[in-house]
Amino acid sequence: MKRTRKKHNAAFKAKVALAAVKGDRTIAELASEFGVHPNQIYNWKKQLLGGSAVVGTASEGQVDVLYRQIGQRKLENDFLARKLGK
Repeated sequence: MKRTRKKHNAAFKAKVALAAVKGDRTIAELASEFGVHPNQIYNWKKQLLGGSAVVGTASEGQVDVLYRQIGQRKLENDFLARKLGK
C-alpha cells in the first residue's frame, strides 16, 4: 500500500520548530507527538533559526517577538538548571 505525502502548513511547521527550539522535550518525543520524522523537525528548526521559509511569512515585528520569546525561554531554562543543580 502506497503512503501519500502529508502537506503541513507554515503554522504547523512553526509550532513544531518552536517546540524544538524550546528544548524541554527531545526531538524524538516531538516527532512521535506530532507524527513527523525527526529529520523533518531538524530541518524546520534550522529554517526557523536561519530565518528562511517558515519565518519568511511573518512580519519583522512577529519575528522580533519570537526571538524575545526564545531568549526568555533560554534564560528560564538556564535559571532552572542552575537551581536544580544540573
